[in-house]
Amino acid sequence: MARIEPLTIKQWPPQMREALAAMLPPEPRHPRPVREDRPMSRNTLGTLAHHPALSRAFFTFNGHVIMATTLSERQRELLVLRVATLRQSAYEWAQHIYMGRDAGLTDEEISRIAYGPDAPFWTPLESALLRCVDELVRDGAISEPTWTVLAGELDAQQLLDVIFTVGAYETIAWMMRSFDLDLDPELVELRSKPYVAPVHTPVGAPIERQDL
Repeated sequence: MARIEPLTIKQWPPQMREALAAMLPPEPRHPRPVREDRPMSRNTLGTLAHHPALSRAFFTFNGHVIMATTLSERQRELLVLRVATLRQSAYEWAQHIYMGRDAGLTDEEISRIAYGPDAPFWTPLESALLRCVDELVRDGAISEPTWTVLAGELDAQQLLDVIFTVGAYETIAWMMRSFDLDLDPELVELRSKPYVAPVHTPVGAPIERQDL
């Protein structure tokens, strides 16, 4: 049972629908997340609907991380799923299994994220990305050896996006666990369905629901 009950869509204040529009960045680099046969984040959005002003500010940030990041979608999802692992956020993990698959991660690779940067078969950059999550969550800073690998392949904007992606999903994990959010009911149904390759929503389409 959630500590504060999420609002149903019918209970959302008008400002919440306006806040969702802030998620679409002015210059997206990546397509909108897939919507058909994907989690709808209802409990997350319903919780955030208690605070539309905060939601608008966060959606602006989150929209950049999802659609305007200078990282690849695969790199982003490696970071997010590692945060979910370290923070033991079942909700965040369940949501981003789908986004990870859509970004090109295989189920075997997703399972290896839980083992971390020392698991076999990662490229040096991917291992460093996973390791930097561990260091940021544990120590609040990326170590010199990890930074050397990252900076050898990523530019300044990408390095900033790495840090802020971890920070964004660290914050979401805090919220999900502190509010004790239940998994959305459709996740049970979706788990019984075979994975379907993504069909991306065109940029500029109306935002009715959005994966975080």
